[in-house]
Amino acid sequence: MFGIEIQTVYLTTLIVAGCITVLYILFSDALDGVVDGILFFNPSVILAFITITSASGYLLEQFSPMSSLLVLIISSTLSAILSSLLYFFILVPLKSAEVSLAYTEQSLEGQIGKVIVPIPKDGFGEVVIETAAGIISKRATGFDNEAIDYNDEILIIEVKDGTLHVKKYQSPFK
Repeated sequence: MFGIEIQTVYLTTLIVAGCITVLYILFSDALDGVVDGILFFNPSVILAFITITSASGYLLEQFSPMSSLLVLIISSTLSAILSSLLYFFILVPLKSAEVSLAYTEQSLEGQIGKVIVPIPKDGFGEVVIETAAGIISKRATGFDNEAIDYNDEILIIEVKDGTLHVKKYQSPFK
């Protein structure tokens, strides 16, 4: 190719793609905002495709008697398969695995909160719970139908039909 051995082209491409990959890893956060709007353009997958193609092409050229065109076809096919696996089984799940601030009502059980609307005997009041999702305000009733005063700490025992069943909490450290 232009008077240069094909092994040299594959090796040079491998080294350049490897260097660009390292730079992309270091500066990917800055570049992600730039390429977010372009569909089907993921620099990680493109760099992986180029790197795998050049690495397998170099190895096949160096250690097999196949023609250069066949080596390019095999290398590109192998790279397309491995890059697709990388994209669908690693990058897509990682992208959708963002930290969620959502909570389930069952995850509130065992949490400690404060009463902001007093809970009367056999009635309902309101409590607040501080979680990773922020401050949550929920309807509450006494677990044993007891009255709980304003600003008392409570322990959530269970959640039924969107209502927290709580008990007055006595901290073991007070």
